[in-house]
Amino acid sequence: MISNAFCMSIKNVFKIITHIVWIILLTALTQVGGFIWVLTLILCKLKQWKKRYVFIALYLLFNAVIIPPIANYFGRVRLPISKQGLKCKNITYPILFRNYVKPKLKKLLEDSALSLIEQDNIKITYLDANFPFYDGFPLLPHRSHNDGKKIDICFMYKTKNGLSTNKKPSISGYGVYVKKENIATKNCIEKGYWQYDFPKYLTLGTINNLDFDANATKKIITTFLSKSATQKIFIEPYLKTELKLNRYNKIRFHGCKAVRHDDHIHLQIK
Repeated sequence: MISNAFCMSIKNVFKIITHIVWIILLTALTQVGGFIWVLTLILCKLKQWKKRYVFIALYLLFNAVIIPPIANYFGRVRLPISKQGLKCKNITYPILFRNYVKPKLKKLLEDSALSLIEQDNIKITYLDANFPFYDGFPLLPHRSHNDGKKIDICFMYKTKNGLSTNKKPSISGYGVYVKKENIATKNCIEKGYWQYDFPKYLTLGTINNLDFDANATKKIITTFLSKSATQKIFIEPYLKTELKLNRYNKIRFHGCKAVRHDDHIHLQIK
C-alpha cells in the first residue's frame, strides 16, 4: 500500500507545480501578476488568510496605487480608462497592466483624441499598449509591444443605416476583419505563416453588427500622421490603397511574421 507520507509528498509536489504554472501564466499575461501571487503566498503562510481574497486585494492595490508611480521610473505612464475622447476598448486592458506607454505617446494620443472629438465626434479607442516595466519584455501575443512606443487602435465603424458610431464589433476589439480574404493574408498563409490569421480567434465574441467606416478611420490615421512623433503605422496594404493613403511612407506593411492588420491600427512613435 502507498504510504500516507508518499501521498502527501506527491500532493505537495503537485501544489508547487501548480503555483509555478500559475506564476508563469500571470507573469506572461500581466508582467507583475506572478510577483503579486508570490507575495500572496507569503502573506497567507504567515497569517493564514484566504489566498483568493488576499490576491484580489493586492492585485487591485498594485494596479491602482503601487505600479503607476514605479512605472514612471521606467519612463512609462498609464493611459486613462476614459478621458476627452480617448478610452480603452474594455476594462480588461488596464486590469491586465497592458495600458502603459512612453509619455510622448500618451501626449500624441491625448492631443489627437481632443482634436478628433471636437471636430468629428470621433473617439480613439485603444487596445493593447505595453507593460509597465523593462524594454524587451514581451507583451504576448504581440511581437513588438515591448518598449512603451507601440499601441493598437480600433477602427471606426458605422451602423447598417450608415450612421457613424464609436461602438466596435467584437468584445476584445480584435479579430473582425474588413475583408475575410485579401492578397497579403493569402500570400502569408501560403508561405507557412499560420499565425497571420490568428486574431480571428481573439474576438471573445462579437456584439455589434457593424460596417467598417472608411472615412472616420482615415481621419484617425491622418491625425496620427500629422504628429511629428509618429514613426510608423501598420495596416493591411489593401486598406492603405482603398483609403487613398499610398502617398504616406509612414504607413507600412508589417510583414508575414506578424498578424493581420485589417481589424486594427498599429501605431508606434520614434
